[in-house]
Amino acid sequence: MDQPTPLSFPRRPAAPFLPMSRAEMDVLGWDCCDVVLVTGDAYVDHPSFGMAIVGRLLESQGFRVGIISQPDWSGPEPFRALGRPRLFFGVTAGNMDSMVNRYTSDRRLRSDDNYTPGGEGGRRPDRAVIVYAQRCREAFKDVPVVIGGIEASLRRIAHFDIWSEKLRRSVLMDAKADLLVFGNAERAIVDIARRAAAGEAPKSMHDIRGTVLVRDTVPADWQVVDASDIDAAQPVVKGERVVVRLPSFEQVRDDQVLYAQASRVLHQESNPLNARPLVQRHGDKELWVSQPPVPLSTPELDGVYDLPYARGPHPSYGDAKIPAWEMIRFSINIVRGCFGGCSFCSITEHEGRIIQSRSEASIIHEIEEIRDKTKGFTGTISDLGGPTANMWRLGCREPEVQKVCRRLSCVYPDICKTLGTDHDPLIRLYRAARGVKGVKRVSIGSGVRYDLAVTSPAYVDELVRHHVGGYLKIAPEHTEDGPLAKMMKPGIGSYERFKEMFEKAAAKAGKKLYLIPYFIAAHPGTTDRDMLNLALWLKKNGFRLDQVQTFLPTPMSLATAMYHSGRDPIRPVRRAGEEVFTAKGLRQRRLHKAFLRWHDPENWPILREALQKMGRADLIGPGQHQLVPRGGVAPASSSKPGAACAKSGARRDPPPLRRRPSGRRAGPGEGQT
Repeated sequence: MDQPTPLSFPRRPAAPFLPMSRAEMDVLGWDCCDVVLVTGDAYVDHPSFGMAIVGRLLESQGFRVGIISQPDWSGPEPFRALGRPRLFFGVTAGNMDSMVNRYTSDRRLRSDDNYTPGGEGGRRPDRAVIVYAQRCREAFKDVPVVIGGIEASLRRIAHFDIWSEKLRRSVLMDAKADLLVFGNAERAIVDIARRAAAGEAPKSMHDIRGTVLVRDTVPADWQVVDASDIDAAQPVVKGERVVVRLPSFEQVRDDQVLYAQASRVLHQESNPLNARPLVQRHGDKELWVSQPPVPLSTPELDGVYDLPYARGPHPSYGDAKIPAWEMIRFSINIVRGCFGGCSFCSITEHEGRIIQSRSEASIIHEIEEIRDKTKGFTGTISDLGGPTANMWRLGCREPEVQKVCRRLSCVYPDICKTLGTDHDPLIRLYRAARGVKGVKRVSIGSGVRYDLAVTSPAYVDELVRHHVGGYLKIAPEHTEDGPLAKMMKPGIGSYERFKEMFEKAAAKAGKKLYLIPYFIAAHPGTTDRDMLNLALWLKKNGFRLDQVQTFLPTPMSLATAMYHSGRDPIRPVRRAGEEVFTAKGLRQRRLHKAFLRWHDPENWPILREALQKMGRADLIGPGQHQLVPRGGVAPASSSKPGAACAKSGARRDPPPLRRRPSGRRAGPGEGQT
């Protein structure tokens, strides 16, 4: 693997905020911007917001960066607000995919947007990357357009789109942009800016990791491995210049099995230590997908988070509340990446499987910054985490094994024997965070990977004693082996082991705590009987879920490939292979969701009908073992004391579950109601 030049962070004068108007540019003495960033989010100058990271990073390299936030997209004029950028426009939909942000999993319109002042909905267009890129081109025809962020990253190849129920081309094609940047893009965006400043056109930058561009043909000096013939043995081709050909856009559009194959190959080529470039034909053009970006080192990640952020929303918003900012302003991201590989989640496809950890010193410094600079801080750090709460400093112990590994998950079906799971450094970090002057409490409310936590009883004790308040949210996602296998999640036994450890630790600490589990309805591989068994488990354990999540097929996830193709890309794809059942019709999806909320009288009619068709009319009635009543009286609840609680004697039912917040924890395929 080629070794990238380490990122450097020269100390330069920094703007109080990156300018959003000509007046702000005038104050800074700028006649133009080198780069103009266009985003679907409100501008919050904080490292939890992607445009702030990109803007401050480019600023540190000596570039003048302006931001156009949530522009009116009805015409090109708002995209001329900062004038013609000298180098390029950088376009993103924002921290969330614009379609996930706008629609529920049942494709109902959301009324709010957590990344907009006042939580107002409708301030960004559907498919924002495409719309913004086109308006940038209309504003200044000769200025290159570079697209990135989660929406572009997860649409970098031909993909299934649930909202139109069809295969769509790479977003690079539809946006007519010059270059697409995917994943964590710090190195790539600095390289692009430097080379653009030297006169090179972004559309000709063929050798930057983490980018996608369009070529006329595959260069003659590259060997091509064709992965489109799924029943033929793949030849072993060695060498530095080897590219893997995915089935073309036209092939995956017309053949669902080939779509599953393309998904499998993409995920197998995701380890930056051994991944090869990919190429996918779109009409008469070749879509060239470079290798994933090399993970940032700890000093590099520290440098990104130590940039001179204002740590708040742009002053132009006045006193308006931005819900996403309110949720994370006292929290700290300590890690990037996730090696869990859950099939429904796109974190791995965006941030990678190799964990990138900040240093303890950098994290403690940010706590001090929050204490000293963030308005309203009362002594509580609301979260120390990232995609997961307890993967900080975890990873493969064998570098030579990691270089050749193509596993889709380090923890499924079992924890890899070369994976380091030592939680002691994280325990020390927690203690250091609690010891910062002015900090009264450090909360860990969600994101704990419990199959890892059970390997460290000391971590569970530390977590429960010092960092869990009333409840801890975890995500078993299901109870049945069939759906869990398609999710690439551990069996329910792992949850039970963690629950036992959690309850013992809570009792030892003298605390009344609840475990709040999340579950997914209608995931590929889930039958009506699976959902019935889950409902019975919920009742037996005293859970009455309030808001629940239904599977949403977001672009590029393995579960989406199952949903669309009926095949399982976790395993080698064959035309005569296993067919995966998925609940697709609105009525059946509602039934699966109703099983999660078995206690809701509004769901009893559809559940009664389903139970009768399933031959389980014995579950209709007033008995404790029954699920729904014959009439309007609810069946008796489980009398098992403390069934859903961390300590015996607490109330039987935990607090009602709420929707998973749209923060850093959940990937685009999670948390949708």
